[in-house]
Parts: sequence; structure tokens; C-alpha cells
Amino acid sequence: LVGNPETGEIARFLTAPKGAEVTGLCWSLDRKVAFVGIQHPGASWPDGNGKPRSSVIAVWRDNGDTIG
Repeated sequence: LVGNPETGEIARFLTAPKGAEVTGLCWSLDRKVAFVGIQHPGASWPDGNGKPRSSVIAVWRDNGDTIG
């Protein structure tokens, strides 16, 4: 979840696969990309073959605006 301190609005920012935990958030210098760690993703995420692997994902807006 993320919160806007000016309006008090709270919204879902992202979710992780079942059994995983979201860790470590880092922003690009222009705040247009958020890099998020996903640990212990359960099953055999991401490709369905072999052991689960922790990953870092990048999140951005389709319109190229800053996040947050």
C-alpha cells in the first residue's frame, strides 16, 4: 500500500506472488521507475520450471509520468 500524506488517500501499489514478500524499494533518479525486490516467491515462479528465485522487478507508468 502507498499513502498520500497531503490527501490521506491510501491505494494498492503492487502485489507479490502468493507466499512471497516484497522487500527493498528503490527509485530511479527521475522517479519514473520503482525497483522492488521479491523474495521467497513460492512454487516455481517466475517460469514454472525448477526452484523459485528471488527477483527484482521494475514498475513504471504507461504514460511515462513519475510515480508518487
